[in-house]
Order: sequence, then C-alpha cells, then structure tokens
Amino acid sequence: MTQSTKPKITAADIKTHGLSDDEYKKILEVLGGREPNLVELGIFSVMWSEHCSYKSSKKWLKTLPTTAPWVICGPGENAGVIDIGEGLAAIFKMESHNHPSFIEPYQGAATGVGGILRDVFTMGARPIANLNALRFGDPKHPKTRHLVSGVVAGISGYGNCVGVPTVGGELNFHPSYNGNILVNAMTVGLAQQDKIFYSAAAGAGNPVVYVGSKTGRDGIHGATMASAEFDAKSEEKRPTVQVGDPFTEKLLIEACMELMNTDAIQSIQDMGAAGLTSSSFEMASKGGMGVELNMETVPQREEGMTPYEMMLSESQERMLIILKPGKEDIARKIFAKWELDFAIIGHLTDTGRMVLKFHGEVVCDLPIDPLAQASPEYDRPWVPSVKQPVVAASSVKDVPWRDALKTLMSCPDIASRRWVWEQYDHMVMADTAQRPGGDAAVVRIHNSNRALAMTTDVTPRYVKADPFEGGKQAVAETWRNITAVGGRPLAITDNLNFGNPQKPEIMGQIVEAIKGIGEACKALDYPVISGNVSLYNETDGSPILPTPAIGGVGLLDNFDQMATIAFKAEGETILLLGQAGDGWLGQSLYLREVCGEERGAPPPVDLAHERKAGDCVRGLIHGGKVTACHDLSDGGLLVAVTEMALAGNVGCKLEGVAGHAALFGEDQGRYLVTAKDAGAVEAAAQKAGVTVKRIGATGGAAVTLGGDSVDLKALRALHEDWFPTFMSGAK
Repeated sequence: MTQSTKPKITAADIKTHGLSDDEYKKILEVLGGREPNLVELGIFSVMWSEHCSYKSSKKWLKTLPTTAPWVICGPGENAGVIDIGEGLAAIFKMESHNHPSFIEPYQGAATGVGGILRDVFTMGARPIANLNALRFGDPKHPKTRHLVSGVVAGISGYGNCVGVPTVGGELNFHPSYNGNILVNAMTVGLAQQDKIFYSAAAGAGNPVVYVGSKTGRDGIHGATMASAEFDAKSEEKRPTVQVGDPFTEKLLIEACMELMNTDAIQSIQDMGAAGLTSSSFEMASKGGMGVELNMETVPQREEGMTPYEMMLSESQERMLIILKPGKEDIARKIFAKWELDFAIIGHLTDTGRMVLKFHGEVVCDLPIDPLAQASPEYDRPWVPSVKQPVVAASSVKDVPWRDALKTLMSCPDIASRRWVWEQYDHMVMADTAQRPGGDAAVVRIHNSNRALAMTTDVTPRYVKADPFEGGKQAVAETWRNITAVGGRPLAITDNLNFGNPQKPEIMGQIVEAIKGIGEACKALDYPVISGNVSLYNETDGSPILPTPAIGGVGLLDNFDQMATIAFKAEGETILLLGQAGDGWLGQSLYLREVCGEERGAPPPVDLAHERKAGDCVRGLIHGGKVTACHDLSDGGLLVAVTEMALAGNVGCKLEGVAGHAALFGEDQGRYLVTAKDAGAVEAAAQKAGVTVKRIGATGGAAVTLGGDSVDLKALRALHEDWFPTFMSGAK
C-alpha cells in the first residue's frame, strides 16, 4: 500500500467520514474482517452516504408508481425517459444542490445546473430547458439578500453561458430556510428513441475512458457534507463546494453528442456526487462487471494528488465512458477536436471487484455490489404528523378586499419574479413558446408544431401542516399548471427536501408526503420517472419546512392551441371552474400575510375531481372555447384574477363573489377562464360534471368589485416593485 493508505483507521476517521459504528461493523463484514485503508473508507463513506444511497428513504420510494405505457425508463438511471411520439423521447430529472449553495451561493447554484445538465445529456438527450425551485429565508434576515443574489447569478451565469434556456421555476421565502436554503435544478432534454444511452457497463477488457475537465481537489466530501446537518461552523466547509465552468460544459455536450452519433459507446455516465467513485461503481454494478483503474492516468490539475482525493473529488464537467473495443481513436479525435481531456484510465474485468492501482501498487480492492447495491436500508422510526384543525372563516379577520389584495400582490411570495427571470436567457435556442410568468413554461419541439409544457411546484406550508395532503397537492398543482397551458401531463420528477430523518417526526413527514405523492400520481396516471432526495436540511437542530418539490412535464400536440393567463380583450366573460367550496383559509397566504397567522389544516385535494376538472379544461382549450386560463393557487381567486389582468393589461369587474373566504381561500382543483361564448364553456363543464360559475367580465383599467376598485397601474407597481426594491437594499 502507498503511504496515503497505510495509517490505521481511528474512531475519529469513522466519524469524520459520516459513518456510524454499526455501518463500520458492516464494512468489516463486507471486507471479511479486515480493516479498510483510508481510500477504501472514503469510498464506503460516499457510496453509503444519504445523498448517494437513499438509505433512509428507499424503503418508501419503492412504493411510488413509476410505470405507464409511455415510460421508457423510470428511476435508476441518470434521468427518466418518456415516449412523446414521432420517435422522440423527453428525458428529465431534478436534483438538489442545497448545502453547497448556502456555503458558496454562486458556485453551489452554478454547479447544480451543470450537474443536472450532465444527467440528461449523458443519456443522449440534447438539453432544451432548465427550471429551478428555490427557497430562501426571511427577507429580513441579514444573509438572505446575499444568498438570493448569488444563487440567481450562479444559475444565470451557468445556464446562459452553456446556451440552454432557463424557462421556469419558483422562488419563495420562509424563516425556516434562514440557515439552509434550497436550490433544486431541473433539466429537460430531447432524444431520438433509438439513440438513448444507458450506464450499465459490459465487456470484460473494454476500456474505461475519462473525458472532460481535469480532476482537482474541489468538492471532496461533497456527498458526505450533503448528508449531514449544518451548524455554526458550516461555512468552514467551503472547500467541499465544486467549481463550475459552463464553457467547458458546452464543449462537453457537443463532444458527447458527436461521439453518440458513432457506434463507439458501450455505456456512459456523468461524474456527479462522489465523482469517479460513484460513476465507476454504479456502471460496473449495473452491468455485473469489475473495474481496474490506474490512478496515475487520471487527468489532474493539481500537484501531488492522492488516489483518495481523485476518487472523492467532485470536480465538474467530467464523464466516464466505456468504449467498444477498437473505438479508442475515434473517441480520442473527437475530444481532441473539442479541446477536452481524454484518458484511458483502466478497463473492465469479470471479477466484480474495484481494484485501484497507483504507480503499480494496489491501493484499493473492494467488492462492487455491496457498495452499489447492498448499502444500508433503514426502516427508521416515524410518527404521524399532528393534524391541524380546520380554520373556520368566521375565526379569521375580514380585512377590506382592496387592502388585502394590495398586501398580497406585494408580499414576498406573490410579488413578481421579473427581477429573477430577466437575468436568465429564456429565449436562447429560439423555441421558448411561453416565457416565465405563466402557469407553465412551454418549449417547442424544434422544427415541429408540438411542444413540451413544464413546471415545478410545492407548497411547503401545506406539507408541514399535513404531509399527506401537501404531497398530493404538490403533484396536483403541477398537473393543473400543465393543463392550464393546454398540455397533457405525462410524468413527474421529484426532489424531496426534508430535515433529519433520524428524528421520528421528520421521518413521519417523509413517509406521509411520499404516500401523498404516490396516491396523486396513481389517481392522475402521472408516474414518477426520476428524482432526488435531500435530507438533513437542518441548522443547529432547526429543520426546514418539508419541501417535496415536484417537476412535471406534459405534451402539447399543437402549440398553436396553447393557453396563457393574460386577459385578451374587453367584454369577455370570466368563469370559475372546479370545486365549489366555502373558501379554505387554513394555511392560506391571506391568513399569513394579512392576518399574521400560520395555522390550520391545508386545503384537501380531491384527486378524482382534479382529473375530471383538468380534462374538461384541457378540452376547452383545445376546442378554442376559452381565450385565457389560469389555475388558482396562492392567494386564491382574487389574486389569480389580478394576475390575469396584469398579464393582459386589461381590467375586470367581478360579481357574485364576496367575503374574504371566497376571495382569498385556497380551495384546490379550480381554474379561471375567459370566453367570448360563456354558454359553450358552461355546456362543456356541465357535460363533464364540473361546477362552473360566471364571476364577471373583462374591461376597464382596474379590478372592480362591489363598487370599489383598485387601479391596475397601482397594482402593477406594488407587484413588480417589491423584488427590485428588496434586492437594492431599500427594504
């Protein structure tokens, strides 16, 4: 063994590597009683980390519905794959980069984007869109503005440079994220169905090839850090944050796409969390192979790197490829053309073991499957969340609607995100058909009249109050957002962000939210095809709100039929379709922002109704019967109406709705539409068994109700000024 692998493992080493005493005992069993050296301990630590192994959640993740006739590849690969017809596949996934983004917001967010791009293009898909789901602390917290600025700059800096449009997402604030922000990044790509690439290695003797950037010391222990709580010393972990280079990523995309047009690739995998370790182990395990690597051949950008550092580095813009025999020169020439590193660092074996050599000495000899497949699986104790009582509307202060509307339209969670999305290039590639600001982004499938609709959603305050209903609602809201633009929802990816799973109440949130997600996906025929779990999102024992972010993708067969939220003209009827409720104020933004209270049960989700209402609305859009459509969510009916009015710069006069519960309640499964022929909408809704109600008409330059009105100009100022004012430091 080399010097770096000789020292005896100590209890401190085990703790530093994030392993429990029981896990270390299991390591000794795997190794037949011998102690690991430091390289081997490091490999175990990252492969068995929460971030890589899902050891606390996989028992429950297995219960999610993952199949449908249009699902080509579900969870288990780099990203999920669905059939979208005409020989094409959509490939997509969402992943977290939470801990790195809190420590170093620009690079943490940038490399989160880079990593999810690689997950998608490693499967043969050209990325066509990025989205993100962001959560920050209280706007009044001294770090929040700095974190928002850095994260948004990191996302825009990477996405804009690599030339993939950032078309949608969400950004919200809550004090629970003060010490642990969330940065979830999603990428959607397109591929030919007969040119999808997978990661299972095959062919003893086939060369193992490293391509992309050189390996440095950035990101070492990144996966381990992402599997632990934060504390007051977390900022000292800055060296575990990777450094990204979007220009290299762009070259890597083009080089891989060019190589994929040859027959040289047997399998391919990006080097993400745990870098060379996870990519090599996972490829070998999926194919039932062994691997032998010569570590001195790994391209390195720093002097004196050890095998430990090379295996655990999370340096960015790197891929691992198994080439078919005799194809080395083809691949080498392509990567030389794109000025990227290309190195044959080893070969496949039939031993089922990972053998690492460094200058001729064996520095690691481990069985592959126990690390990749037989990692610990915990059935952690959990307790159901305490159910909150239903909030009676009579118990909530009835503030004059004009004042409440002004407060809500200018509050941090509803105020316009224009300041954010104008920093993103959302038009690059020239296929963005619906820009940020609507219900879902719509991206045209190049050289066709078809398009993909995509969105990210979750309402963490609902999940905290009732994880099961909150999980259902997160899925249902993506369903509604895709439906509201005319899309047919096809599948989701998820990013489950929670606190410490070793606390029974947190584990209860995880279990119940997954159950809710699963029930919604089954009812809506809307499978989970990929995802990510991010746990230990706590600082000094204080957890984030449970935040199971959902990314949804749907298809528009004709994007000329696409709907938008904007009122189009004066004199059109405004109709409310969907559940008729008394106005659900529990956990509403009205209750929180206007009344200063966070309490009560969240609105229930009737999944049978969701499907019926969504199918009805989609039919109305495709039939040309509605001129605008918007789903109701945060802030309820009056906020949704106002958003439609501002988007079209056309006012409205409302009738037949009154009282704070009806105006601001957040009952689920509802849509607002406008129509020239209201009778046709009513007839279609009644035939579908969906409640429909006329609530007013478009026209004027204000939102008018019951003889009172608020000018659109004033509402626009309130809505659009909050974010730039906050970021300027004036708030």
